Amino acid sequence: MVTDKIKQLEAAKANLAKLEKHIATKINRELKSLPSKYGFGSLKEFIKALAAAAGGAKAPSRAGKKAGAKRARRKRAVITDATRAQVKKLVEAGKTGTAIAKELQISLPSVQNIKKALGMVKARK
Repeated sequence: MVTDKIKQLEAAKANLAKLEKHIATKINRELKSLPSKYGFGSLKEFIKALAAAAGGAKAPSRAGKKAGAKRARRKRAVITDATRAQVKKLVEAGKTGTAIAKELQISLPSVQNIKKALGMVKARK
């Protein structure tokens, strides 16, 4: 009884493998015929046309990038006494730290450090 079930299972697996191979062959045949079906001479031309139809979207490629290449960093901002005075004036005017950072083209942590040094930050409870 168990042997019969095992034989049926093996036959089903063999049948499944045969069907998968048939489907794969049929799909490959259909895919290969697509370029000529739509009037293209080669697969490359067909892919190029598909990419153009999709808005030229390409998958991101790392081929042109060197291994370990670093991003360009922006130049470090110099915090002067004039900058500190401007930060103090803007804080007193009610501007947010983010707005101050954008206006003075310095980082938000720099704004926070200046505020802390000037005693303009409330202590946590």
